Amino acid sequence: MSAQQSQGIQTLLEAEKEAAKIVQQARQYRVQKLKDAHSEASKEIEEYKKAKEAEFKAFEASHAGTTSEAQAAVDKDTEVKLKSITDQYNKNKEAVVQKLLDRVVLVKPELHRNLKKAQS
Repeated sequence: MSAQQSQGIQTLLEAEKEAAKIVQQARQYRVQKLKDAHSEASKEIEEYKKAKEAEFKAFEASHAGTTSEAQAAVDKDTEVKLKSITDQYNKNKEAVVQKLLDRVVLVKPELHRNLKKAQS
């Protein structure tokens, strides 16, 4: 009976070793599959990123002309307004200076209104 028991124990030990090998292989397989999935996802992300970047560049190129046209229109409008302001300045400069000098030089001395009320 002891020979049978030792043979049974030996069979169990061999089965346990075989099971440990199978578990180890399954772990290695799982790790490899995770690595493969990660690398595949990275590739897909890069491809998607490149596609979106190209799409953005195309959009930017198609709308860049509009920006330069708008800038030119704004520059032209600014020049017109600046010229108008400069013309108005040159036209009214002498009159404004004369009004300021008249106010400073031509003084009409008179009593303050509160002083007039106090004397009455």
